[in-house]
Amino acid sequence: MDKLFTSYRRSMLPSGTRRTVHGMRQTVGDRSRKPLALLAAGCLALSAFLPSLGTLEAFAAPKSDDTITLRVCNWEEYIDQGGWNADEVIDLPSGDILGENSLVKDFEDWYQETYGQKVKVEYSTFGTNEDLYNMLTLGDTYDLICPSEYMFMKLISEGKVQPLSEHFFDTTDEHNYYIKGVSPYLRKIFEDHEIHGEPWSRYAAGYMWGVTGIVYNPELMTREEASTWDVLTNPKFRKRVTIKDSVRECYFAAVGALNHDELTSEAFLADPDYKEKLESRLNDTSPEMIDRVQDWLQGMKDNVYSFEVDSGKADMVTGKVAGNYQWSGDAVYTMDQAEEDGYKLEFAMPDEASNIYFDGWIMLKNGIHDDPAKQQAAEAWINFLSRPDNAIRNMYYIGYTSFVSGGDDPRILEYLDWNYGAEEGEEDTVPYDVTYFFTGDDENVDPDYVLTVPEEQTRRQLGAQYPSTENIHRTCIMQYFDDAKNQAINSMWVNVRCYNVEHMPWWGWCLAVAALGGILWLSVQKIRRVKTKE
Repeated sequence: MDKLFTSYRRSMLPSGTRRTVHGMRQTVGDRSRKPLALLAAGCLALSAFLPSLGTLEAFAAPKSDDTITLRVCNWEEYIDQGGWNADEVIDLPSGDILGENSLVKDFEDWYQETYGQKVKVEYSTFGTNEDLYNMLTLGDTYDLICPSEYMFMKLISEGKVQPLSEHFFDTTDEHNYYIKGVSPYLRKIFEDHEIHGEPWSRYAAGYMWGVTGIVYNPELMTREEASTWDVLTNPKFRKRVTIKDSVRECYFAAVGALNHDELTSEAFLADPDYKEKLESRLNDTSPEMIDRVQDWLQGMKDNVYSFEVDSGKADMVTGKVAGNYQWSGDAVYTMDQAEEDGYKLEFAMPDEASNIYFDGWIMLKNGIHDDPAKQQAAEAWINFLSRPDNAIRNMYYIGYTSFVSGGDDPRILEYLDWNYGAEEGEEDTVPYDVTYFFTGDDENVDPDYVLTVPEEQTRRQLGAQYPSTENIHRTCIMQYFDDAKNQAINSMWVNVRCYNVEHMPWWGWCLAVAALGGILWLSVQKIRRVKTKE
């Protein structure tokens, strides 16, 4: 997910105030919401098969007086930079959390205290997945990077990623916070999805996650109208809805809308292989579907207010549009901003399906270079950021949802209740089940993971950050495109965003012929003048 981040911490809240505290994620491109001029860079061919990879024992590295340099590249404004005010303390039953130093500095200190080895983090940032890929192509070298799922799929497929060590998955090590605390629901997704026969989890560790949907103004649009991708072509909202300037997001929405009847039918929803079939339908890149998507997007283009890169949040807050296709993190920020201006927006996940997306840490082979000490430090970085208190600091600072549920550590659940739980005596409250996130079970309810929350939060920030069990069931991964599909989909997207000659009206052809005739006439006159001079 390509992002330009601006941290947004509510520093004026008194300690103990339960209030959503979120950040802003501005993405450019194609979950990569990048300008069209860079689109080709985001659709490079995937061709290399993964070679056989040996296992590195990360903790076999001998201690050294030399300082390990760990080169990390992450999204802009995507880690807690510290400097919290005293009134920003997150006071949980298990203890207070306060970000004094940056997490980079805290990691360096923690690593030396824990392993007796100095480490220096060279921390860099990028703005889009394609920017990162171009940086790597041009020779920039990093040990650890944090791209979105389709980009780490691409890099794994190209054989550029170092596998995580066996020790990283050892739950008996008290410092292996990731494997002990990762959400079981999200961990299963990483284990069930493969690249060349190997699961994502062999190479990638999740950092943040979210879903896509529609932010809408309930005074202008009903929840039923917002809960379908067809809202983008609904003539009632002509020039009152916006969509991302992103081929991946647009393609997903179009396929969902085109399959609306099937995806929302009782028979399809009740199919025992529902999740597998849903992902298959939403990843249909057959020539026939690409043609249908192009036609749908051409029609949608005439209905939407704009294909936007980052203006959708402001357009919603100012009331310029009634609905905006958005990622959940940006949706939360938009709702927060509108609330500060005195009115409330809501978030709906389409009934057909929603895209579930991830950002994850991967180690690069040309950075690690089979160096056990380097790999140990890289994996320790992932673990340190996965420690529940640090995961909470990141969520508080940047506003997105951590991959971590905490395992036996209760602080993630406590933070969720601190953020969204209803106050004592508050009216209009409902139970809200998040069992799936904490246990991996999306079929049964565990009362330990049922919160009492204000009813409106089920349609607002809470529903965006931690979708209900019903909504999470209707999510699926959008896979990366291979070489042939890249070319076909890129051509389709250029037709949609620029112009498709097949849709040119008769008068357009007349103008084109007249312009060509004029050019030819001028050329002939120029040639005659030259001959006359001779």
